[in-house]
Amino acid sequence: MIRKLFRNASITTPSDPGTPLAGERQEEVRHFTHGAVYCRDGVIKAIGEEKEVLKVLSPGDVDIEIDCEGLCLIPGFVDPHTHMCFAKKREEEFTLRIQGTDYLEILQRGGGILSSVRAVRAASEDELFSTTLEHALSAHQFGTTTLEIKSGYGLETESELKMLRVIDRVGRETPLDVVPTFLGAHAVPEEYAKAPEDYLNLLIHDMIPAVSKQGIARFCDVFCERNVFTVDQSRRILQAAKEAGMGLKVHADEVYDLGGAGLAAELQATSAEHLLAASDENLRAMAKRGVIGVILPGTAYSLQKAYAPARKMVEFGVPVALATDCNPGSCYTESMPFVFGLAVLNMNLSVSEALVAATLNAAYAIEMAAHGGSLDVGKSADLLLLDGESPAIIAYHAGVSPVVGVYKRGELVFSP
Repeated sequence: MIRKLFRNASITTPSDPGTPLAGERQEEVRHFTHGAVYCRDGVIKAIGEEKEVLKVLSPGDVDIEIDCEGLCLIPGFVDPHTHMCFAKKREEEFTLRIQGTDYLEILQRGGGILSSVRAVRAASEDELFSTTLEHALSAHQFGTTTLEIKSGYGLETESELKMLRVIDRVGRETPLDVVPTFLGAHAVPEEYAKAPEDYLNLLIHDMIPAVSKQGIARFCDVFCERNVFTVDQSRRILQAAKEAGMGLKVHADEVYDLGGAGLAAELQATSAEHLLAASDENLRAMAKRGVIGVILPGTAYSLQKAYAPARKMVEFGVPVALATDCNPGSCYTESMPFVFGLAVLNMNLSVSEALVAATLNAAYAIEMAAHGGSLDVGKSADLLLLDGESPAIIAYHAGVSPVVGVYKRGELVFSP
């Protein structure tokens, strides 16, 4: 048994009430000016002002004492939306986009997602693991302690199962908690371009049963977008996934207001993600059904588009979560501090709202709040030590990572 005391810390953390924080509660955080966290075997046993924590400890209760020297201590970041399992970068596509070529036009030319599909299909499992591991460890150094990774660059049964095996292996061979999501409905592959209904049948009758039998994916996601999957097609895919025991997610209304956010509300999905073009009506429906809105500011930044209406979402009562969308095409970043800064400076979230979005609500978006997302008694001691006195340093010190210590289950796993 290892007993640790983190003391002399400026602690800021959400407190988990058993549900995501929404509306006025989106910025509800606790602050301990001279705080301490006591953990045993990687689990938090006490948190509060240092003098109060010390009162509940007896002599000999602490094996290791860590002086935080007045620096800020927050929960580890939770990144609930990534595509970091890929085989090849897409720099040429980036150049086309900044020259004015539309993202969906690139996809229709056989680029975009389809380019990544060809690379993943050609890669060996070990090659794919090596690339994915590199991205996951990079995210870890930026303070991510829990993350989701989607498949979706296979678009055939065996390649999708290969991706899910790789994602599962990353979770087993790193300190990270990794949540795998099946995204076979990321695009219609080239061989089914003239027969999309056949691919839909393959998804529903072959891929989803095979993924369910494999037992790795916790969620099923679908790209509900013009020229990808319609609302009706997305509904059929998600209903099949639900019957197979998977949780539901929707890539919703990223480019056009197709109604993906409304579908997420209808099916009471765990989350709807992107939401740049979602209507007020469907955002209100999400709020009513408790669907978490995962915003991806790095994607809007990279695509040079208007940001998702985060301020409106908070006002409507949608629980807002924050993610990187790390992928080789529309947003190549593993840095939660970067997207945190964008959310504060470009999307008008307060520092406290962004902190809740990047920790507690993000944990709820991948059903990991029982383990992380806040510094509460009984949760894993996933902690970040920042080079500042408050979480404001994340947005304030732009372009760098303020993370000077990453602790996973109380163990130091990264220090620059």
